[in-house]
Amino acid sequence: MKHRIGRVEQQIQREVDDILLKLVNDPRVDGVTITGVQLTGDLQQATIYFSVLDDSPAHVEEVLAGLNKAKGLIRREVGRRIRLFKVPSLHFAQDTSVQYGARIDELLAQANKEDSETDAEQDQNEPK
Repeated sequence: MKHRIGRVEQQIQREVDDILLKLVNDPRVDGVTITGVQLTGDLQQATIYFSVLDDSPAHVEEVLAGLNKAKGLIRREVGRRIRLFKVPSLHFAQDTSVQYGARIDELLAQANKEDSETDAEQDQNEPK
C-alpha cells in the first residue's frame, strides 16, 4: 500500500505543478514551485508543499491566498487527470526546508570563516 501512496503523491505533484503553470492565471502564484505532496493513508487529504524565491512573510501569505483561491480548480483538474475513487482534499503549506538549508549553509560559512581567522592568529603568534 505504501508504494501506491508514493506513486499517487508523485503524480499529484506533477499534475499540480502543471496545472499551476498552464491553467491558473492568478499573478500571486507566479514562480511557485511544488516541492512535495504528503497524502494520508486513506488518500483522503493531501498536503501540498510549495516554495517561492521571495520568502518574506507578506509574499508567502499572498501566495497562500492565491493557492487557496485556486484550490477548487486544482482539485477538479487533479480529479480529471488522475483516476482515484475520491479526489483528496487539498491543503497548501510552505516548504521551509530550503530556508533551513540556507541557514545551515550560512552557519557553516560563518564557522569556517572564524576557524580560518583563528588559524591565522595562531600562525602569527607562533615563534619562528
